[in-house]
Amino acid sequence: MSKIGKKIIVLPKDTSIKIEGDKITVVGPKGNKSLFINDKIFSSKVNEKNEFQILPISKKTDNKTQLLWGTYRSLINNAVIGVSKGHEKILELNGVGFRANLKGETLNLQIGFSHDVNFKFPKDVKIQVEKQTVIKINGVDKELVSKIASDIKSLKPVEPYKGKGIKERNQYVLRKEGKKK
Repeated sequence: MSKIGKKIIVLPKDTSIKIEGDKITVVGPKGNKSLFINDKIFSSKVNEKNEFQILPISKKTDNKTQLLWGTYRSLINNAVIGVSKGHEKILELNGVGFRANLKGETLNLQIGFSHDVNFKFPKDVKIQVEKQTVIKINGVDKELVSKIASDIKSLKPVEPYKGKGIKERNQYVLRKEGKKK
């Protein structure tokens, strides 16, 4: 039995799941998200208490089926959380003169280079800039929000000596000691 897969997903009041063969559509106040599962291996159902459960069709499950079971359950749970509450990542810019601005559909970053860095982001993701050094990334899709955050962080990774760069809030940076005389 998969420890994660057998957990029941409790749906919020304003969220609903529609099952059509191998396609699962999750609809909520923030938007909707569609997922595909292997309907030859798994069956899914919503009970009267508004709880969603995914189960393997065969009673005897091998290791690969258990892995997929937990993965599908996690993906569906992330979709439910995304359409009801939304996913959010907060990035911080550390360094002298580092700042961010929004210009329409692009994020303009001044991060210590001789030129400004313009980062285009998709319409599915909402980006806000607070205090010029804090960037908030919101969206329905957890994978897309994390990918955008990772792409922005990779523009100027945090260096270990002074801690300058772009990092996530509460990210631990392993600091190194400088050279000695």
